[in-house]
Amino acid sequence: MHTLRRALTLLTAVMLAFIPALTLANASQAAQAPGVMASMGDSITRGFNACGYYLDCPSRSWSTGSSTSVNSHYLRLRAANPSLVAYNDAKTGAKVADMAGQAQQAVSQNAGYVTILIGANDACTSSESTMTSVADFEARFRTAMQTLATGLPNASIFVATIPDIKRLWEAGKGSSSARTAWAAFGICKSMLANPLSTAQADADRRDRVRQRVVDFNNVLTRVCSELANCRHDGGAVFSYPFTLSQLSTWDYFHPNTGGQAVLSEVTYGAAGFLL
Repeated sequence: MHTLRRALTLLTAVMLAFIPALTLANASQAAQAPGVMASMGDSITRGFNACGYYLDCPSRSWSTGSSTSVNSHYLRLRAANPSLVAYNDAKTGAKVADMAGQAQQAVSQNAGYVTILIGANDACTSSESTMTSVADFEARFRTAMQTLATGLPNASIFVATIPDIKRLWEAGKGSSSARTAWAAFGICKSMLANPLSTAQADADRRDRVRQRVVDFNNVLTRVCSELANCRHDGGAVFSYPFTLSQLSTWDYFHPNTGGQAVLSEVTYGAAGFLL
């Protein structure tokens, strides 16, 4: 009986010691959670085609969406701060040239956390020759990041890499539905033109377009790494093997709800320093 009493006393002491630690951890997490977040980017961040035919579906956004089926960064962070406000400043069709304006919006919103996913439209153009140059991409991205660094010096910034669009070609080229959509809507011709061609010229073109995405991602990573309050995904989005089932069946290019959920999961793990 004395042994049991001593054991219960010890267990109670351990529990009492552990509860303050839990309380402190929860308080620390809440203190670090931002009050305002903003997302910068293009149609991917707008959730384009994730819930309707050629519509923006911001509720399905990997970053600021409100749909529980996606479980966005916003919903995950709101668990620590229920009063969190989210702004989706992304714009369908945006290129890196649009980042300066979006950065100014985030500054005006006094965001404490900013996510950025940009560059797909700089590589996915009407032809290989119309892709954004690497030098121009870097200059414009630096300008936007400087705006954030100056206007939001205490904000946390997360930069995601551009998905591997050659992987998208590999996943969809065997689907007649995907090929039909790509041709009908003129989607990403720089990569997706002549999808079934095995000619060396087409193979070389695809490799060059993929390399441009790699070069863009190197810029995103390098510029982000120069800022103490910026975290990049380490190539997580680029490396993720997206499948056809994770793409919208309206264009076989944009992530569907499942694809947006994957983006949230992959990127939130990389941004774990926020919590």
